[in-house]
Amino acid sequence: MKDKRNHLLIQYSGFAVQLTVGILMAVYAGDWLDKRFNFKFPLFLLLFSFTVMIGMMIKLFKDTSNK
Repeated sequence: MKDKRNHLLIQYSGFAVQLTVGILMAVYAGDWLDKRFNFKFPLFLLLFSFTVMIGMMIKLFKDTSNK
């Protein structure tokens, strides 16, 4: 039982790191593109951030669904 909890802890902490890094990369890239094209509205920042969030939620649902 303890091994299963440790496995889940490692799995979810890895997911948290992937989510954090993905969002940080999306925000950096989106902000850079918005500044490069002189957009007043943060179009790329929002687009990339939401894309990463949706992708990670799909990954979470697939990883936690009953197989």
